[in-house]
Amino acid sequence: MSRKDAGYVGALDQGTTSTRFMVFDRRGRVVSAAQKEHEQIYPYPGWVEHDPLEIWRRTLEVIDEAAEVRGLRPKDISSIGITNQRETTVVWNKATGIPVYNALVWQDTRVADAVAHLSEDGGQDRFREKTGLPLTTYFSGLKLAWILDNVKGAREQAERGELLFGNMDSYLLWNMTGGVHSGIHVTDVTNASRTQLMNIKTLEWDQEMLDAFRIPRTVLPEIRSSSEHYGDLKRTVLAGVPISGILGDQHAALVGQACFRPGEVKNTYGTGCFLLMNTGDLKVSNNGLLTTIAYKFGNQKPAYALEGSVAISGALVQWVRDNLGLIEKSEDIEVLARTVKDNGGIYFVPAFSGLYAPYWKDSARGVITGLTRYTNKGHLARAVLEATAFQTRELVEAMEADAGIALGQLRTDGGMVVNNLLMQFQSDILGRSVIRPAMRETTALGAAYAAGLASGYYKDIEDLIDNWEIDQTWTPQMEPATRDQLYKQWKKAVTRSFDWIDQ
Repeated sequence: MSRKDAGYVGALDQGTTSTRFMVFDRRGRVVSAAQKEHEQIYPYPGWVEHDPLEIWRRTLEVIDEAAEVRGLRPKDISSIGITNQRETTVVWNKATGIPVYNALVWQDTRVADAVAHLSEDGGQDRFREKTGLPLTTYFSGLKLAWILDNVKGAREQAERGELLFGNMDSYLLWNMTGGVHSGIHVTDVTNASRTQLMNIKTLEWDQEMLDAFRIPRTVLPEIRSSSEHYGDLKRTVLAGVPISGILGDQHAALVGQACFRPGEVKNTYGTGCFLLMNTGDLKVSNNGLLTTIAYKFGNQKPAYALEGSVAISGALVQWVRDNLGLIEKSEDIEVLARTVKDNGGIYFVPAFSGLYAPYWKDSARGVITGLTRYTNKGHLARAVLEATAFQTRELVEAMEADAGIALGQLRTDGGMVVNNLLMQFQSDILGRSVIRPAMRETTALGAAYAAGLASGYYKDIEDLIDNWEIDQTWTPQMEPATRDQLYKQWKKAVTRSFDWIDQ
């Protein structure tokens, strides 16, 4: 039997808070899934780490669990795709497979001093023309440099060719394909574009960037397309299944939403909030957005995207749950927010790790403004949800200015889209239609699509477009004057978060 005739396609979705394995049928419907959380490690303010070995253990567990639930074996799975939290940085010893330090998570801000130092010569946009990215704590390259400079012996080991680096996709692929026994050390163009070490035009590691960040080329993975055969799974009950798709999580969501035409936009409401527009050709932002690779399927030319990134969205709901104890479950935030008719005049700017697009202010910190004796926990819950919608509008406005394309509708996905109050407010504050697809697990689905295209399980992208279906559409119900006043107050609140930390 040919791989293209297998019944299903799989996806490993390694996210910020959990790892899951999902199995899809040809129509993109979930037939089996397993998910496990991993520890969030906060050694100091602004530092965020994960244990890579724990994530690797969770990976093995969820693959086996999802397969066993349906009695699936290698012959049943055409191929597997990987999608992952981007920018999260791992450095490990290639002889032992042991990381030299915990993974530095994308939210981690410990490299702020390096950002300030490099920005002295040419400013924050010093490398934007070459990499599509501003200088900020967000990306992998400076995190890699920090590990090499701060872990005893790491730089010397790297120079001797003993260490390997990767975002989480490279680390897991290396382990999944054999690890110390000839594991494959590659990454795809979407993940490489998030290191700030790849030239956005040539799709190759850039020597000027390596020199500026003091990165030895020997630690870097080979850059490949997002959809091709990299190697075969060596562990779990699915050993032998080809791994043939890699996409960073937001790029995977774009593919899962079938945004293959220039101008099509999706917004993922997860730990952070990420708005991507397929621009087709390369467009360098003048409004604080990122230029990134949308995807590259096999030998086809790459598609580019503009991206707006918000560090804290769903994570703010988790903070209200875990740090304040105002709710027991994340979904309770909507119930609490519905106890009041509006936000009571308060605004919550969640700049816990600074502000991302369109501001890129690492020195900002979170603020709550407009508090009075009238304020209660329902108003706070409203402000928490509205913060995500306000930040999304800021990204949409920047994206329309950069692309010269007016947004007609917004396709949404991610864990927060089950919140109907948020979706309605998002439509109201944008003044546009907001669409929730029938399949909400678009990140994992996008990775499965990339793998399925490479293995022949899917014939072409038209197969993927045919799978996309609408679950619900929200249209604006708010008066324009009210919309404008709320947004004006939000913009005022954002300025109060600026420069809280002295650089």
